[in-house]
Amino acid sequence: MAEQRKSFHSELDEIRDEIVQLGALVSEFIPRGTEVLLTNDMKGALALIEADDQLDALTLRIEEQCYNVLALQQPMASDLRSIVTAVWLTGELERSGDLMVNVAKAARRIYGATLDPKLKGLIERMSEEASRLVKLSLDAYVERNASLGAAIDDIDDALDAIHGDYIEAIFESHATHDLGLQAAVQLALVGRYYERIGDHAVNIGQRVQYMVTGWLPEQTGAARLKARASFELPADLDPPGGDADAT
Repeated sequence: MAEQRKSFHSELDEIRDEIVQLGALVSEFIPRGTEVLLTNDMKGALALIEADDQLDALTLRIEEQCYNVLALQQPMASDLRSIVTAVWLTGELERSGDLMVNVAKAARRIYGATLDPKLKGLIERMSEEASRLVKLSLDAYVERNASLGAAIDDIDDALDAIHGDYIEAIFESHATHDLGLQAAVQLALVGRYYERIGDHAVNIGQRVQYMVTGWLPEQTGAARLKARASFELPADLDPPGGDADAT
């Protein structure tokens, strides 16, 4: 039994290391995609789009490892939460990488468009914040730091604020700097991609909390719903005070 547990925790360590590798790949995608967008680098855009295959392959390998551990080891309690969290994190990271592939695709669609300095600056800031959030979410996972995982939701507010400024800047650039409508639409989508990466980092932080403590934010809502249901009157009873139209 001791040898079986040793093997199990060795497999958990391997899964953790591969998730870190996946996170590093996603972290690399963010500045690469940003650079492609800001410099009209079509060769770089194609390279990033093709690199998505590497991301997908690593994602599948991690998921298969997790399912094998679930089937063969039948973990319980915190060990089970660690495996479930690994599956969730893999999906969140893979979708974050996909979002940067979408940025590269948007760069190809608006090739030749001129971005004013304000837009470029805001894109760089969104990229930096998205990278920071991914790194913090991975740190929380590796360190099993539930407090850091919880804090990511508040840290994400900075990216949300920059995104709001960015949308206003797109309207301004369309009105005063001859930014075409097609380019404006694509740039608005780009901003949404960065903002969504922040959301995925928040989700990872919440899953880290679950891994460490067994608690999820959704459990609070479920408890409120259960409490409200316990105070509901049967459908065949009148509300307090009776019918307002009764004589």
